[in-house]
Amino acid sequence: MQHTATVSQRSWSIPGWLPAVILLLVTIAIGPSLGSLSRPLFVLACGAAGWYAWRCGAAAHLQTAIILFTFAPMARRIVDLSVGYDDSSLMLVGPLFALLAPVPQLRRLLEGNQSLGAQSTPMLIVAGCILYTTMLTVFQGEWMQAASGVLKWGVPMLYAAAIGLSADRDEMVQAAASAFVVILPITGVIGLVQYVDPQPWDRYWMQFAPIMSAGQPIPFGVRTFSSMNGPASFATFTAVGLLLVCFLRPRAYVLLLAIPAALAFFLSLYRTAWMMLALGIVFCLMFATTRVRAGVILLGLVAAVVIAAVATPFGEVIADRLGTLTEVSGDDSAEERLDQFLMLWNMPDSSLFGSGFTTSDVGTAGTMAIDGMIIACWLMMGMVVGMICLSALVWTAVNAIGAAWRDPRPEAIMVGALGCTALLQLPLANLTAGEFGFLFWTFAVLATLPPRANAQHGVP
Repeated sequence: MQHTATVSQRSWSIPGWLPAVILLLVTIAIGPSLGSLSRPLFVLACGAAGWYAWRCGAAAHLQTAIILFTFAPMARRIVDLSVGYDDSSLMLVGPLFALLAPVPQLRRLLEGNQSLGAQSTPMLIVAGCILYTTMLTVFQGEWMQAASGVLKWGVPMLYAAAIGLSADRDEMVQAAASAFVVILPITGVIGLVQYVDPQPWDRYWMQFAPIMSAGQPIPFGVRTFSSMNGPASFATFTAVGLLLVCFLRPRAYVLLLAIPAALAFFLSLYRTAWMMLALGIVFCLMFATTRVRAGVILLGLVAAVVIAAVATPFGEVIADRLGTLTEVSGDDSAEERLDQFLMLWNMPDSSLFGSGFTTSDVGTAGTMAIDGMIIACWLMMGMVVGMICLSALVWTAVNAIGAAWRDPRPEAIMVGALGCTALLQLPLANLTAGEFGFLFWTFAVLATLPPRANAQHGVP
């Protein structure tokens, strides 16, 4: 079996991630001329790119998924500029569709040949909560919202479970670091240009999208989201990328290339990701393997913040946002979150049973925003099921943190650090859906895999 998989992998000469890159370039170049047909074609092509990458190995597939999640939103905006704004965001389904390639591996679980180890129980609990929320949504007659919820919440978890049966932890973490080495300079430059002079496709999207946190479509008015679908997505991916690159690819030229991404990261003004990056570095200070490097990186981060705040044209914006971290009483975001809790508690049934998957336009007057997993689970799943789901998510993150204490390798420490940052994100960000769920579940499952396992890549 292993010999067959190895021969199959060697028979492919084109790198597994290359079709995804070609797809994105072709979509940007000729997608607008194809009209609305380009959208379903893009989704299908993402599935094909995911299938090819999986044939080349689990590591290649992870790189492909990272590339698609990072750049598919920009391709969508470029197509929208010519074809018209797409309320359904169909092209954003493409990266999720690519994640389905490894899912047939899950038959091994049904056959009883393998298990997911420490993560199996919390994942099953979350899966049950997703099923409950789906049924709630269906009973309300919202079939499209039910399908969308299952896709965004369920597919990333299924993908992580599938790669957990055949992947090698160290190889996968190193592959993710290699992908971010190339991605960060590109997204950093795109983000800086976007802040100084937002491109027509960005301005067009910001005028129609329901997202309220991207700032204004004017020079120096954007909260940078670069090639992604919002400041939170961009900042979270960049924080993960910076952690992996700084600890696993600490060469001087690599760090220099990451500087634009770091500046754009600050210009996202997304404080949750700022705290996430700082916490990940502090976590690495606790281990002898990464302590010295973490200390150097932490000093470099402080220096970068100071330089960005006092020696760049946009320093005042960054400095003002940093100042809000210490102004608890005047924090509008904190007050909004407290208002959300009060609103839920004051509902006739205190949202005891939940309202199902919701995709309400937060730009509509009177619509409550959903910030953080506590609010999301309480609103969608109800107080009881929501707390069960939250407990399982905490369990998952703690399992990931435990991997760092069991294994001193840098790869294990990195996934432990990401598990630690997930605990920070739980009350502040929506952690388990879409691109966020892809990062959370992938690294959570990788954390529990044994190092340098005799993994089988691709299909058996």
